[in-house]
Amino acid sequence: MLIVKLNPKEEENILNGFPWVYNNEIHSFLGEISNGEIVQVNSFENAFVAYGFLNIESKLMIRVLSLKQEDVLDKAFFRKRICYALEHRKALQLGIAQRLIFSEADFLPGLIVDQYADILSVQFLSLGMEKIKPMILEILIEQLKPRGIYERSDTPARIKEGLPLAKGPIYGSFSSRVEVVENGIRFIVDVEKGQKTGYFLDQKLNRDMVKYYVKGKNVLDCFSNVGGFALHACKYGAAQVDACDISGLACEEIKYNAQLNQFTQIQVIKTDVFEYLRKPEIKDVYDVIILDPPAFTKDKATVKKAYRGYKEINLQALKIIKRGGYLLTFSCSQHMTPDLFMHMLAEAALDANRKIQCIDFRIQSPDHPTLLAGTEQLYLKCLVLRVL
Repeated sequence: MLIVKLNPKEEENILNGFPWVYNNEIHSFLGEISNGEIVQVNSFENAFVAYGFLNIESKLMIRVLSLKQEDVLDKAFFRKRICYALEHRKALQLGIAQRLIFSEADFLPGLIVDQYADILSVQFLSLGMEKIKPMILEILIEQLKPRGIYERSDTPARIKEGLPLAKGPIYGSFSSRVEVVENGIRFIVDVEKGQKTGYFLDQKLNRDMVKYYVKGKNVLDCFSNVGGFALHACKYGAAQVDACDISGLACEEIKYNAQLNQFTQIQVIKTDVFEYLRKPEIKDVYDVIILDPPAFTKDKATVKKAYRGYKEINLQALKIIKRGGYLLTFSCSQHMTPDLFMHMLAEAALDANRKIQCIDFRIQSPDHPTLLAGTEQLYLKCLVLRVL
C-alpha cells in the first residue's frame, strides 16, 4: 500500500475528524502511485494517521476513510459502513423518500444514495468510490433489494475528480418517474430529469413546518421547482397559493402534483422570480412568502455576487409582504454561512424599512447529517421571520 507522508502538524485536523487532505498538505509519497486506490496516510514523523482514497489530480488529494490502523478496507468494511448509515435512516422513519447515504458525513466519501420508493438514485463523486462502484452496488442491492437503480453522476464534482459525467439506469427495469409520498402528499419524482438526484430531499421537514404559518393565508412560493412548499401550504389550509418558477417543465410538474392531490387553491406562475417580486400590484397581497432559491454560489470567489443576489430577493420580499406576515427564507450554499446569511437579512430589512423578528432557525433534514469538523455538509440554512 502506498504511504503518503504529511507535512509537519497537518495530521491534527484529520485526527479531529476533518475528512480531507489537500494537495498542499502532503510532503512525499513512499511507493507506487495508483490513482483512485486506498493509501495509508502517515504524519511527518511517520506515525499512522489514516487510510483514504487517493486522487493526485484533485485539490482534495485524499478523502479519509478510517482512522483505525487495524481496519481492513475490504467489502465487509464497506458493508458495515453502509449498514451503519442505513440504521440511522431506519430509526428516523422518514418514509419512502429520503437520503440513505450522504458521502463524507456518513464516512463514505463520494457516495450519495437517495431512496424514492423502491428506486435508488445514486451518485459516485470521487475517483476512489468510482473504482469500487460494482462492489458498492452489490452491497446496496443485497441490503435494500431495490426494483431499480438510476445513476445521477452528472454533477461538476465529477469533473474536478477527472471523471466523465455519467447518467442512466444501471440496475433493473423501471420508469424514471416514480410516485412517492412526503408528509402525506403524493408527488412525482423524475430521477432522470429532476434536480440533484430527482428531488430536494433535504427540505423534507422544513416543508412540513409551513403548517404553523399558512392556514387561511395567501402564500407565495418562489423558486417552487416541482411545488414542494406550495403543495404543503395547500395541505395545511392556505386560502390561496401562488407557485412561481422560471422553468416551464417545473411548472407543468407543479400542476400535475396539485391534481394528484386534488388541491384547487393553487395558481402556477411561470416567471422570473426577481422580476415578479418587483411588481407593484403584489404589494400587501401575501401573508407568507417562501424564498428557496438555487445556490447562488458554489465557490468562495463568487460569494460577494451571491450575497447581492440573496439580498435582492429578500429585500423585495420584505417590501411587499403584509405587516405581520411570515418570510421563510433559505440558502443552500455552504459559502453563505449562517452568520453571513443573518447579516444579509438584517441589511435587507434595514433597506426595506421593515422590522423583523426571528421566529425559527433550521438546517437540512436529519437524513442529511454533517460532521462538526467538516462543516461543508452544513450547507442549508432556514430562517423564519415575522415582518412588522
